Amino acid sequence: MLLGGKVDFSAKGRARVYLFTALGTLFCIMAAFAIDSYSLETGTWAWGEQPINNLLIPLVLAPPFFYYLLSKLRELSIAHHELMTIASTDPLTSCLNRRAFTAMVEAYLDRVNQETLTAGSLLVLDVDHFKKVNDVFGHEKGDEALKAIADTIKANVRDSDLVGRLGGEEFSVFLPGLDQSLSEVAADRLRAAVNAVNFNPGARPHKLSISIGGVSFKGKRKFEDLYRHADERLYAAKRAGRNRIDVMPMLEPIAA
Repeated sequence: MLLGGKVDFSAKGRARVYLFTALGTLFCIMAAFAIDSYSLETGTWAWGEQPINNLLIPLVLAPPFFYYLLSKLRELSIAHHELMTIASTDPLTSCLNRRAFTAMVEAYLDRVNQETLTAGSLLVLDVDHFKKVNDVFGHEKGDEALKAIADTIKANVRDSDLVGRLGGEEFSVFLPGLDQSLSEVAADRLRAAVNAVNFNPGARPHKLSISIGGVSFKGKRKFEDLYRHADERLYAAKRAGRNRIDVMPMLEPIAA
């Protein structure tokens, strides 16, 4: 019922059920008095023979009716929200899945194109030598490593940033409003945070690291262009020795 310390009147909140049950009951009472008090023959208003019934009957019948109906609508809203979450979330890491991440970044880019909003940066992150983790410790421990890395990434970005798992050991972070220099700071913070993760599969410490490629942009851009450039920078970071970042501005002509 409480959402962030406030009463939750959203479609998923029980407070909405109580409020509309009360309003619905009040409407029924007012309608009962209006119908009972108006005479079609004379066109005048007057109290009926037993006006108390106009209060008691709606009070008995309306609350359970509205409460039941609105509770079912609330359950449907919660179920819909859960289905949408499942459809847009990677089940292992709870990051956005590739489709949802791409759609949300594209929606932001559309706003940039239409409203000339502040631009941002796209980072692509890949876990270094992840196959070795699976081969040495097993896929279950590999999943634990991916969860730990995902949790670390999400803990070191802003609420407005988007974190997605693009597949396998590859993640992506969209940083709205950050230029190249700030994106480099953010990327290196993520790299250092993952490098500091305490991962001890089989009671043997194993150092985790990620390589990050990124591209900053301004003005009209398309997601596929940003991803292609960021992916190129990722492989440059890997060729340079891994556990490092490579973030560059996108200087190509503005997309049509």
